[in-house]
Amino acid sequence: MRHVGQRVAAVVADSEAAAEEGCRRIEVTYEVLPAVLDPEEAMRPGAPAVHDKDAVTARISRPRDNVVGEAHGEIGDVEAGFAAADAVYEDTYRTQRVQHASLETHGAVAWFDEDDRLTVRTSSQTPFLTRRALCALYDLPPERVRVVAGRVGGGFGGKQEMLVEDIVALAVLRLRRPVKLEYTRAEQFYGATTRHPFTIHVKAGARRDGTLTALQLRVVSNTGAYGNHGPAVMFHSVGESLAVYRAPHKKVDAFSVYTHAVPAGAFRGYGLGQVMFAMESALDELARRLGLDPLEFKARNVIGPGESMLSPGGEEEDLHIASYGLDSCVDIVRRAQTEPVPEAVPDGWLVGEGAALAMIATGPPGGHIADARASLLPDGTFDLAVGTAEFGNGTTTVHRQIAAGELVTTVDRITVRQSDTDVVRHDTGAFASTGTVVAGKATLRASRALADQLLDFAATHLRVPRAECGLAEEAVAHPGGLLSLKELYAAARAVGVALTADGHFGGTPRSVAFNAQWFRLAVDPGTGEIRILRSVHAADAGRVMNPMQCRGQVEGGVAQALGATLFENVRVDARGEVETAAFRRYRLPQFADIPRTEVHFMETSDAIGPLGAKSMSESPFNPVAPAFANALRDATGVRFTDLPLTRDRVWLALRDAGTTDHQEA
Repeated sequence: MRHVGQRVAAVVADSEAAAEEGCRRIEVTYEVLPAVLDPEEAMRPGAPAVHDKDAVTARISRPRDNVVGEAHGEIGDVEAGFAAADAVYEDTYRTQRVQHASLETHGAVAWFDEDDRLTVRTSSQTPFLTRRALCALYDLPPERVRVVAGRVGGGFGGKQEMLVEDIVALAVLRLRRPVKLEYTRAEQFYGATTRHPFTIHVKAGARRDGTLTALQLRVVSNTGAYGNHGPAVMFHSVGESLAVYRAPHKKVDAFSVYTHAVPAGAFRGYGLGQVMFAMESALDELARRLGLDPLEFKARNVIGPGESMLSPGGEEEDLHIASYGLDSCVDIVRRAQTEPVPEAVPDGWLVGEGAALAMIATGPPGGHIADARASLLPDGTFDLAVGTAEFGNGTTTVHRQIAAGELVTTVDRITVRQSDTDVVRHDTGAFASTGTVVAGKATLRASRALADQLLDFAATHLRVPRAECGLAEEAVAHPGGLLSLKELYAAARAVGVALTADGHFGGTPRSVAFNAQWFRLAVDPGTGEIRILRSVHAADAGRVMNPMQCRGQVEGGVAQALGATLFENVRVDARGEVETAAFRRYRLPQFADIPRTEVHFMETSDAIGPLGAKSMSESPFNPVAPAFANALRDATGVRFTDLPLTRDRVWLALRDAGTTDHQEA
């Protein structure tokens, strides 16, 4: 046992009531051992080792020091950079655990089908990776295991974990009967994963003219009792957050640390949101100390089109600025700052505004594989098989649009089969913003290849030049008229030709997307209450394929980020037990808490993404917390460094700063 809530035994029964009674009858005797919950303490000599393993075989950086992964690097000489600065700012920022809180908890049902294959239907973003893990765990060949996800009721990164599938598979292998397991909401809190809590010490220096001279980060990520995505989140967190700004001297020391707490895993933003909270807040404060406008200070130092994205972790060779809209995002914020908006602000309330910028890669490093297959059906409609999962990200609609455009038809004539290991060769999964830019590119290539097949076969069948054939909505147009797709299918089948085509994309090269968030808010210094007066978000998503759907992604990202900024906090007690294992104790934002966000899309077209598109599922989340904190600083004069910015924390900080009238909240 390494954390409170870790699974110990499984009871299989004919009813949930019987299973629960079986669990109650199990007696477990625990020997309580010393535990460590703070990552800084976990790295000190003599701290209890969470995993006492060999570093090489376990792929743990320093097991005795509880360091699962670490990154150290320097560009130039940061000490020289700080010496050359006219102003230097440094402080420590902290972010908290956050639950994914998807409406559908982790759940799976498994059985043996008529071909004696293990079939698992699961709420997962990664059916192909789940199949691979099950095969490795139970020594099964891939052809004997099928995993299908269907439509998943929310994920946000949490459904990348295999948390229930291995248990139901084990039970089915033992009993050869269908078995299901679905987490309760409490189990979701203490048995699934959370967002990584981060501690970030940031130091930044600049000259009077607003030129950055040096940036330095020390990052400690609490990955909990198991590694999960610990090292990857840590590495990603110090990538684009540093690379987006030009500075001749940069340094990073980052650690992903084991503790005896609920494990952390993948969560929207994948570490960037935590470090950007610190970086964007620090640069805002540095600009104020130089007497400069924070937005203009940042705009002066961001990278431009064609520039290299450098961070101490090294330049990623496959990462490019394939389209650039960050300058336009900044222009949107500038316009919002100058627009007069009537505001009904009560007397005595403090008003402020703040902005933050963000950059994110449009896919993970190391290649993210996607396969798709497009086929003509007997009735003249099309079948599209894709491996990526639909979990509210809207990729099903976008893939239909891509296929319909290439096949010159309408979306209602495209049937989609997805997230099923039987339908295509492989898809790494629906995560890291890859649903459109990676899986969508596979769909584009499959659809384009099928369109070529249709025209090639039609030309051969009709004995006319290929150049004289063209696709219409339900037919192939040729000099003699129209050949319906039904007739084309029948003709191909008669000679043994299958009109089907595959598309593949390996996830590289990659581009970057940009976002900017701006808030104007009002604060009651007597109570700590905050009201958002205006929220503006500018997004460089390349060519936006479905504006309404993409707008929903941005609005949802801002709403979720506001929850993490203002309310949400998975609290653990002195033993590491989760204290907020129910929604009545875990404060999620309500409809009235979320303002209308004005969403603006930049007019760019990406040279890498399918049809010019870029990702926009994770990136809207990342600039929200720092933009809010910067607006709060502008209103109150107090720099808040810890999340969440709850009403009591705000009031106490204002009281200590002498800003409140010392009324009891």
